[in-house]
Amino acid sequence: MADDEDLSLLGDRRQRRIKVVAWVVIVALILVAGGATVLALLFG
Repeated sequence: MADDEDLSLLGDRRQRRIKVVAWVVIVALILVAGGATVLALLFG
């Protein structure tokens, strides 16, 4: 029983880490795309 609880705890941590990484990637893509658009407008 203890092993099952440990595995579920690890699964929860993994899911949380995946969500955090996904949000960081999404925000980074938005910032990079926005920055590229601004630079294209300034120097285009």
